[in-house]
Amino acid sequence: MAKNPESPIEPFKRALANAARSLAEMPDLEIVFSGEGPQLSGKRAVLPHPPRDLTPTDAARIRGLADQMALRLAHHDNVAHAKSRPASALGAPVYDALEQVRIEAIGANALAGVKDNLRIVHEHAWAKRPLNQLEALANPPMADIVALMARERLTGEPPPAMAKPLVDLFRTEVESKAGSDLDKLADAAHDQKMFAKIARTILRDLSMGDDLSDAPDQSEDDGDSEDGEAESQEDGDEGEGEGQSPQQASMDENEASHSESDDADSQMTEAQDDPNADDTDEPPEMGEGEQPARPDPKGDPKQATYRVFTTAHDEIVAAEELCDAEELTRLRAYLDQQLASLSSVVSRLANKLQRKLMAQQNRSWTFDLEEGILDVARLTRVITDPTASLAFKEEEDTEFRDTVVTILIDNSGSMRGRPIMVAAVCADILARTLERCGVKTEILGFTTRAWKGGSSREDWLKAGKPAQPGRLNDLRHIIYKSADAPWRRARRNLGLMMREGLLKENIDGEALMWAHQRLIGRPEARRILMVISDGAPVDDSTLSVNSGHYLERHLRDVITEIEGKSPVQLIAIGIGHDVTRYYRRAVTIVDVEQLAGVIVDQLAELFDEDVRKVTRKNANMLAPPPSTQGPQGPARRSTFKEVRIAVA
Repeated sequence: MAKNPESPIEPFKRALANAARSLAEMPDLEIVFSGEGPQLSGKRAVLPHPPRDLTPTDAARIRGLADQMALRLAHHDNVAHAKSRPASALGAPVYDALEQVRIEAIGANALAGVKDNLRIVHEHAWAKRPLNQLEALANPPMADIVALMARERLTGEPPPAMAKPLVDLFRTEVESKAGSDLDKLADAAHDQKMFAKIARTILRDLSMGDDLSDAPDQSEDDGDSEDGEAESQEDGDEGEGEGQSPQQASMDENEASHSESDDADSQMTEAQDDPNADDTDEPPEMGEGEQPARPDPKGDPKQATYRVFTTAHDEIVAAEELCDAEELTRLRAYLDQQLASLSSVVSRLANKLQRKLMAQQNRSWTFDLEEGILDVARLTRVITDPTASLAFKEEEDTEFRDTVVTILIDNSGSMRGRPIMVAAVCADILARTLERCGVKTEILGFTTRAWKGGSSREDWLKAGKPAQPGRLNDLRHIIYKSADAPWRRARRNLGLMMREGLLKENIDGEALMWAHQRLIGRPEARRILMVISDGAPVDDSTLSVNSGHYLERHLRDVITEIEGKSPVQLIAIGIGHDVTRYYRRAVTIVDVEQLAGVIVDQLAELFDEDVRKVTRKNANMLAPPPSTQGPQGPARRSTFKEVRIAVA
């Protein structure tokens, strides 16, 4: 009996794996194809599954992703990179982006095929990031802009078509400040330390590296310095305090204070190296005597600036890219089956909300006008007396403002089971209902790519475990439905929340910033952000090497900024967790079955509040001046109430 013929995709996978090993100069490089890709962890490269109908563009894109990983393994030194990486929140992403440009330029300039593959990767990535000029001006993505300008100099490749308007928007400013130093990058492409020096100079040019004065000098001219570094590495932790700068000594003392975390590093590394670690919904087992880190509710009066160790492994990904279409269809069917009874309840509540919204959008007319549209009810009068006036009508402008609603769902491991099912179906039916009313809806999720730090922690370990590294895990922000996507196209994506292994840890502060920035760039007059979560931010890797309340304090800071300064209306719903201690407008529910009713009630209350505000505005326009109303106290109270509603 003849064997089944080999899939036509298999030869492509084998050729791709061999090419990546050759480019990385690493024969033992493991190449894995999975829905979790692209991801590089040690000697394990995870790439996305090639589609069944593999087009030349798809093949080039996947080859380009493999080339990026292989070139990073061949030409990047994590320790040297971390040693000179700035700590500033503005400078660090630019520094990382420039290093990635250097790595890719080495391969692109040496091999034309690699250059073509990388071009396809960049074009594909930017095709999913259409330029929003208002958002770009409000929050310029300087890391992308500077990287594209550096790439242009190092490889001769112009920015992708979708990115060109963004670069042109800031090109003159960047050239005037850092153009001469950008020109120097090409000569240092094969020398990582020299390239890092120039990159740091560029950050100074752009006023994005105020903390660089304390960074260690990387000069190789001093032979004693090299010997000292070698001796320090050989002696290990015991000899690190001798001959170090005060800053390095302080870092060592802080690192020693987290010895419990260091004792567990071996267990964490084993969990990261396990190829099945990312395919489970359960966190890795804790080592003997190790306790999961949790926020300290008391706080710390010495508040440090929130920082991120590396963003190199973070991702913003569309739901359909994390698994194939067939699996998404199966997961969506499973979700519908599990929540058939709940769907009818949520639908009834959603219809109630729809009636309320549609009532606010009903047309209103002004009758008995001298001109306008002929009023058919006055048709008899017009026929009997053509000279009669007041036979016309005119439609009034509706006071209902165009609105966009973002639903941000906590995709942490503690949400698995019934909570995530209910959250998914509520978001699904709510999006469908609001779409009928002309209200755009965006559905987002946030989690991490790995338990206990992932590739970020691995980079930290390779860098010598510097103290106080800040956030130490790989973020995964998921777009289930964008605001402009119709509900029927995105409906299937929500089934991804049912996928085994997706839900891991939660870093709420940065997720809230991401969702808020997406809303700020929207053109709608009213923008609403609804957060659904079941607990405080928790990431064991981050909290094991920082203060216990590190993530919680950052979340509070982000909420304060949004509630106090942003036009976005922020609502939070806590499932079995008191979120009222974080958010000004918040509701806590004990039973997850209450979620649908609470979501609808909160949105209805917001829309009702807006109508009351418009009514008060019209009443104030018709009211006599304050001097004829007596004391000004009531007028002041009315003004304060108006501001409070607008900000809430």
